[in-house]
Parts: sequence; C-alpha cells; structure tokens
Amino acid sequence: MKFIEEVVVEEFLPTFRSMLAEALRDRGLTQHEVAEALGISQSAVSKYAHGDVSRRAAVLEDERVAELVERVADGLATGDMSRVQALVEAEVLVRRLEEGDLLARLHEEAMPELADHDGYVRIHDPESGLRTSEQVRSSLRRALRRLTNASGFAGLIPNVGSNLVECLPEAADVDDVAGVPGRIFDVKGRATVPADPEFGVSEHVASVLLSAREAGSDARAALNVRYDSKIVADLEAAGYDAVEFDPDAPTDPIRESLAERGPESLSATFVCYQTGGYGIEPITYVLGPDADAVVTAVKGLLKD
Repeated sequence: MKFIEEVVVEEFLPTFRSMLAEALRDRGLTQHEVAEALGISQSAVSKYAHGDVSRRAAVLEDERVAELVERVADGLATGDMSRVQALVEAEVLVRRLEEGDLLARLHEEAMPELADHDGYVRIHDPESGLRTSEQVRSSLRRALRRLTNASGFAGLIPNVGSNLVECLPEAADVDDVAGVPGRIFDVKGRATVPADPEFGVSEHVASVLLSAREAGSDARAALNVRYDSKIVADLEAAGYDAVEFDPDAPTDPIRESLAERGPESLSATFVCYQTGGYGIEPITYVLGPDADAVVTAVKGLLKD
C-alpha cells in the first residue's frame, strides 16, 4: 500500500527542489542563500548541485513544473515573492497534479490496481462511491469468515449453492450488488468460498435482494440456504418474519409477495421462501440490513 503523499515526497519533491536549487544558483545566489530560500541545509543544496539526488524524468520534463520553477526562482531571487507564497504556489500545483494528472499516474505506477478505480480522485473523494463499495466488500469478507467458520453451515447449502450478497445504498441493478464469484459450495462437508467478493457476479441472489428493495424493503444483504419447513419455523421462532412466494408466478413473485405483505411491517431481518416448483429447487432466503445481520440469523439455525 502506497499513499500518494509518499509519491509527492519520494518522486516529486526531490526533483522539484533540485530544479529550483539549480535555477536559483543560475540567478547568482550562493549555496547558503539557496539553502535559506528553500529552508533546507547547505549539504542538501550541495547534493542537488552535484547531481547526487535522483530526479524523476516525468517531473523534470513537465512544462508546468518547469514554468513554476522559473517563476518561483525569479520571485525568490528578486525578493518579489516570499517563501510562504512560493510554498503556496507549489502546493497548488501539487494538488492539481494529484487530481487525475501527473502525480496520479505516478501513484498508479506504484499501485497498478488504482487504475481500476479512477486513481486518486475517487480515493480522496468520500462521495465518489469507491469508499462505499470497498466498505461493502469488507462487510462481506467479515460476514463470510463468520459463516464459513460456523460448524454445520455446509449442511444448509442447497444444490445450486449459496451466495451471500450486499448492495450499495442506492443499488439499481446487479452491478451494484457484491457477492461471491461462483457461489459458496459444500466441498466434502466444508463451505468453500472460491474467490474474493466482487460486484456484479451474482444474478440469482442479487435479483432476489433487488426485488425485495423494489417492493419497499430497506434490506441491503441476502443469503440463500436450503428450504425445510423446520428451518423456516426456527427462523420465525427466533423473531424473524417469514413470507412465502410462488416461484411459478408470472411476474416478480418476491416483489409481489412482499408488497402485498407490506415490507414496513416486517422485522429488519426477515425470510422469503418458496417450497419448489417444476424444475425449481425449494429455497429459503434470509434478508437483512447488512451481511453480518443475515449471517447472525443463519448461525442461529446451527445452535444445538
């Protein structure tokens, strides 16, 4: 993990300071005067002057950096610009270069995975959605650990496999729902998660969650387990409301059943289930405000 501030310190600052030191020396300032102007030691100025400091070509060749160096050097050399103003001018350029520009590109070189998230801008903007989507994935990881470490969960996995999903606050389609790629399967009595949670990988359970939300539910997570009348009864006994739906209904059966029941009357974590149909495996869905709440409900089924 590398912060963009590290890129500024390690890549931009040494090059910028060396360019500025060189420009000030060209304007007749002594090594001592350059050190005073830049607020650094004379030994540092000496290193810059003798080329002992590595300079990043991308920074060195950027016209905006070169223009600022010349402008600041002129101002400091003549006394027309204070050190504070020089700092402000440099900070303004740094902020500009961080926002999808030179420093953002250098940051992506150091962390190539940032390219998948529009780099610096989305990382530093709390409203960009990246932070929220990563929080959803983190929530799923924690809940999946609890689920797969629970003794006996593998016995609740239906033939089609299970999936635990959680959606973004304003989810509109399956791309806004994160889940387990390939689903959770029972492998020799152990619940196995094949890959890290991703968005847009669940069609089935994600669609169930979206249907519930279209009906007016505030649920943001869902998990499917096998159907058994005792499973539904145990969940109801634990205080979770249950709604049955007809999988053969011509329209959206979950949305219709929940709308008819009134989602506002349901417990925060609730159950939707169907007892099967022609070629349709009976399934129980547990829905709730987040993945952790859903897993808590399902883990309650595993208690002796």
